[in-house]
Amino acid sequence: MNVTELDAAGITEPVLRRAYTACRRVNAVHGRTFFLATRLLPARARPAAHALYGFARAADELVDNPAPGSDPGAGLARVAHRLDLVFAGSETGDPLLAAFADTVRRHHLDRALFDAFLHSMRMDLSVTAYRTFADLAEYTHGSAAVIGLQMLPLLGTGGPLAEAEPYAAALGEAFQLTNFLRDVGEDLDRGRLYLPLDELAAFGVDRDLLRWSKLTGRHDRRIRRALAAFVARNRAIYRRAEPGISLLRKESQPCVHTARVLYESILDEIADHDYAVLDRRAVVPAHRRLAVAAGAWARSRMRREQRSRV
Repeated sequence: MNVTELDAAGITEPVLRRAYTACRRVNAVHGRTFFLATRLLPARARPAAHALYGFARAADELVDNPAPGSDPGAGLARVAHRLDLVFAGSETGDPLLAAFADTVRRHHLDRALFDAFLHSMRMDLSVTAYRTFADLAEYTHGSAAVIGLQMLPLLGTGGPLAEAEPYAAALGEAFQLTNFLRDVGEDLDRGRLYLPLDELAAFGVDRDLLRWSKLTGRHDRRIRRALAAFVARNRAIYRRAEPGISLLRKESQPCVHTARVLYESILDEIADHDYAVLDRRAVVPAHRRLAVAAGAWARSRMRREQRSRV
């Protein structure tokens, strides 16, 4: 339990403290890049970030890693019911959701953001491919853009929240496309392909070629060219999202900047390994993640000390 964070956030009730601590543990184990970035948030904002991650992770696991014999659709229906209870102010019966419910109330988060997220999770149960980026947009809105919008009230902005929203949504989209590129092989094993079929076809790539490459371990220049184009598109979205960081409260900027740098570094890893993503998972080395975070932490501390001397 990180007492400092809970105290800073004004979370004093023992059950809530245990619930937030459980969410923090889930984030630390399963969301290493995000967790590292949250260490740069003001202590008071970290518990809420962990609670949002915990909710999203639980729903995502129902779809991506269902327990043997379980029904992911029924699981998502239960999550939706508990979401009804959260927004009605009722008890959910789930101790871990207590932290999420508290975060929703504290930060006045919009129900529509979570409905959109669950809609995208349901899409994963029936949609196995997307023809165009326009088709994919419905999915990425709920699976990624709304995550950025959920985080905005926690991060705080220097001006109107609405001014920063398009950038927050774009950054969520950029993170998601990076995930799609990193996880192409894993997604194929689940029967899914998120990279739009028409975009792949422009390079002579289809699902069968991707499967062949994954099964044989042999690389194909058409796949490399297609993935290079997706990486270039992904980098353009990061550039589009970048101006939004300066719209955040200064104390939150190091966290988001670090998350952006670390996630975009996954694209560097993909390119450095000649776009071989079908038989390996591109991972930013731990020493590089720590170096980026340490630099951001040092700059953040320097700014805090400068403010304290004013």
